[in-house]
Amino acid sequence: MIVVMPDARYAGAAEIEQAVFGDRAIIKPFQATTQADISDEVWKSADALMVWGRLRCDKEMLDRAKNVKMILRMGVGFDALDIEEAGKRGIPACNVPDYGTTDVADHAIGLMLSLTRGIVQVHNNIVADPVGNWKTINIPQMRRIRGTTFGIVGCGRIGTAAGLRAKALGMNVIFYDPYVRDGKDQSVGFERRDTLEDLLREADVVSIHTPLTPETDCMINGQAFSCMKDDAILITTARGRVVDLDAVTEALKANKIAAAGLDVLPKEPPEPDHPLFMALKASEDWTVGRVVVTSHVAWFSPDGARDCREKAAQTVISYLADGILKNCVNDHFLKKD
Repeated sequence: MIVVMPDARYAGAAEIEQAVFGDRAIIKPFQATTQADISDEVWKSADALMVWGRLRCDKEMLDRAKNVKMILRMGVGFDALDIEEAGKRGIPACNVPDYGTTDVADHAIGLMLSLTRGIVQVHNNIVADPVGNWKTINIPQMRRIRGTTFGIVGCGRIGTAAGLRAKALGMNVIFYDPYVRDGKDQSVGFERRDTLEDLLREADVVSIHTPLTPETDCMINGQAFSCMKDDAILITTARGRVVDLDAVTEALKANKIAAAGLDVLPKEPPEPDHPLFMALKASEDWTVGRVVVTSHVAWFSPDGARDCREKAAQTVISYLADGILKNCVNDHFLKKD
């Protein structure tokens, strides 16, 4: 069996995946930037596709890989897969939901702490003037977090892990997720809020942990920011398009929120002339110490990267070799016999 990885995020052989496959399948990794970079012969040979997301697995890719039996997204978010089109063709689409749970949760809390303790601003001040800036400074969003409220939007694996970390820091934890069944709040000690607006009005820190769907696309927008406390902090480590970057910019500039920690953006890498990044580069007053941006790295650690590749390969070979389907995200679209 042949497994094609069209857009690998690493150079060289796919040794980790091949070790999982053994002699049951051969993996062919590419670092293509367009579908045309891979020959028709290779596309036709594929029994499965393992997609990182630089290339979107759309109708055109499925037409090229006409013999494919499954597709897999190398990560949690699956918006890079046209799961409905795959389902219409009877092709299961899967993801890797659990490889980076702790890493992303840690990163969300790290972004919160870097803002609530003023870590980035203090560091920058010391680098600029180690002697003159060796002092306590007044940072508006610096605060004691014990006793404040951590609001989770999307209480799945990662949202739950982030909430448990916040709870361990002495925060009250609330969540909004209409797809979580009753009872989870009791099992983890969180409190449910029935609407997004209710959560936004109450939370001191709002942490986003939803997938990107038509329902969540641009969900955190100007209307959402109008519901939040003026001293609230936004953290997002989910999917970039869940949060409207223009609305974040306006909310910060107008002091409708205190700060934002952004690991994901609607466009990655961002446009350097976006008003937020222009303001950050110019160190405009309204940005100083109030924004921390990381480059979609919440998922990453050497351990997490290895876990992702191993778990992805296990999911693929379990289906191709044994007919065992795991982590399917389009079962509701699959043709029924």
